[in-house]
Amino acid sequence: MNCIIIDDEEMARAIMSQFVANYTNYNVVGEFCSAIDAIKFLNQNQVDLIFLDIHMPNFTGFDFIQTIKDPPHVILVTSDRNFAIEAFEYECIVDYLVKPITESRFTKAIQKLSSKKTDVVSKPSSSHAKPESDDGTDEDFYVNIDRRLIKINFNSVNIIEAKGDYIHIKTEVKNYIVHSTLKKIEDKLPKDIFLKVHRSFIINTNKIIDIEDNSVLIAKDVVPVSRSNRAELLNRLNVL
Repeated sequence: MNCIIIDDEEMARAIMSQFVANYTNYNVVGEFCSAIDAIKFLNQNQVDLIFLDIHMPNFTGFDFIQTIKDPPHVILVTSDRNFAIEAFEYECIVDYLVKPITESRFTKAIQKLSSKKTDVVSKPSSSHAKPESDDGTDEDFYVNIDRRLIKINFNSVNIIEAKGDYIHIKTEVKNYIVHSTLKKIEDKLPKDIFLKVHRSFIINTNKIIDIEDNSVLIAKDVVPVSRSNRAELLNRLNVL
């Protein structure tokens, strides 16, 4: 998989290039300190992945994405946590890495990318690479609530319901109302855990208590299941 690194900090580019070198089927074909130079390169070359800094002179990472036609997968790299919500607006963005980046966090980003592609990501060639968390439950996302970024663990989510221009996220301990759409958040959720069962509902299939007719029970909520999605739900649950 060919990738490029765009960051105006030389040290940041060197660290990212070193992380990428641990993966035998990833190849850095270009490093750029300028977004303009990267655009010129992409006009003549095709890549599969871009590691992209958000803050660069005269050009933000989001400006860069909007400039490219059919952008490839993008992993944002930044020292600023305040743009995580805006990143949800772009389907091409796979992950959001906050500097300083650890090798284990980088590994999670690569694994997240692998779930979106048919390519199998090889294990790091370095024996010093840090392993992923054994329980695999520390994946999370952020939502913007009253100008604060709130971290929500994927596995704590029970239901996500669309309500007009907002989505209602119900977790094990608290509920959140966020200005977004079901489609935007669906693209960011792990496909092995979440399933859209109705035009207005996404559920965590691990939280299903009971299934009856065209509905499922999750915690205290009865969620409708559309006819077109029922077969996929039953298949996901390995119903005999």
